Amino acid sequence: MADKLEIPGKLTFDALVATHERIAAYVHRTPVMTCRSIDEWAGAELHFKCENFQKMGAFKMRGAVNTLLQLPKEKLEKGVATHSSGNFAQALALSARMLGVKAFIVMPSNSPSVKKAAVRGYGGQIIECEPTLQAREDTLQQVVAKTGATFVHPFNDEQVILGQGTAAKELIEDAGPFDYLVAPVGGGGLCAGTALAARFLTKETKTVGAEPLGADDAWQSMQAGRLIPQTNPQT
Repeated sequence: MADKLEIPGKLTFDALVATHERIAAYVHRTPVMTCRSIDEWAGAELHFKCENFQKMGAFKMRGAVNTLLQLPKEKLEKGVATHSSGNFAQALALSARMLGVKAFIVMPSNSPSVKKAAVRGYGGQIIECEPTLQAREDTLQQVVAKTGATFVHPFNDEQVILGQGTAAKELIEDAGPFDYLVAPVGGGGLCAGTALAARFLTKETKTVGAEPLGADDAWQSMQAGRLIPQTNPQT
């Protein structure tokens, strides 16, 4: 293990370890898989952390349930809310069902029907809105004001980041150390959590964020030195 690196706020090594212990009963420790053909094609030894086998099918279950497990009883009684086009919506709905609380999910009207069905299947209450970020945020504010539910951000939250970081922690423990960890950027929660786990657990591993050319807002933001939101991602 590398020397403990204390990041400002709650993003510490001890917090990552505590998060992993906290969510263990609610998530799968997903397998790490390899493929000789892909190794030969890439000219490198690759290991895949298969979060597609996670509950609800994605890593976002980790951050969602970690956040809910730390909310006080009085907040849980009023429910939780978020905006999402699919995966975090399912993660929060399932986490809420596990803990016996209500989940109010704002989803764009053009979200895939299969994802809407999954959210409803997990007991989430869907409120549809126009497919723009502004509409999602405005509708969410209305829902929170009406219900008193607690907003759980899909990615820009310390507890969500710590939860997502447990995937990389498991990967390093099960198959590491690595020269590089490659994580999709998306909203940034998984990539940030992956970078934290790598810094805490190894000294050599570098974290690389990957994103499609048609949705390269992180790259554009880094080049510009300011946040540039993606308005019409082509993924």
